[in-house]
Amino acid sequence: MLAHLNLHQILFLDIETVPLYPNFEDAPELEQHYFEEKTAYQRKENFSPKEFYNRAGIWAEFGKIVCISVGYFSPQKQGRNFRLKTFKGDEVTLLTEFKALIEDYFNSPKHRLCGHNAKEFDFPFIARRMLIHQISLPKTLQLFNKKLWEVPHLDTLHLWRFGDYKHYTSLKLMAYVLNIPSPKDDIDGSQVADVFYKEQNINRIALYCEKDVVTVAQVVLRLRNEPLLSEGEITYSS
Repeated sequence: MLAHLNLHQILFLDIETVPLYPNFEDAPELEQHYFEEKTAYQRKENFSPKEFYNRAGIWAEFGKIVCISVGYFSPQKQGRNFRLKTFKGDEVTLLTEFKALIEDYFNSPKHRLCGHNAKEFDFPFIARRMLIHQISLPKTLQLFNKKLWEVPHLDTLHLWRFGDYKHYTSLKLMAYVLNIPSPKDDIDGSQVADVFYKEQNINRIALYCEKDVVTVAQVVLRLRNEPLLSEGEITYSS
């Protein structure tokens, strides 16, 4: 199936998320209670809710999106060009702009979204945050009651599983074993909240996010046994 897909009909994406508040104490009291309740199983007695709050960004109920980066193969008469665009900053604004892109250019049954672990994280996180902000979902993200294998989009984690649904491989490890240059040469996911709240450097997060998108595209190319993109074939947003 992968070999027969039209690369120009795929929108590659990645998101970066952070806790809704800089610190646990900044959250409303009721929200602190719900967070404590939600995370009790993961924390056990090893961490207090305050100590665990730096992980709040993995849940759409307690985190928000600060960056969505997308990439697509732009039609060319000769050669290839992979173009990147990033939506960043205010969550309502970036979700609205991302939705407009989807509806204008990637909203037909032939189009696919693609990310790493996106079926279990990026796609549902985006959909939940849209609904929280009362933004209607584009058709592409109307995945109510869908089982993982019924979601029509692409996920490089699932492609690598080959049906082994207990198997998890990070994008960084996939890039390594497939001999793809690693994108993680600056920060990692655990540092995004500090870069956002303490450094207030959204551009650094955006570049990190865009490099992930490039790596997802490179993985798909490798799985199709096609040459990797060169730096000259990639156009970053800034």
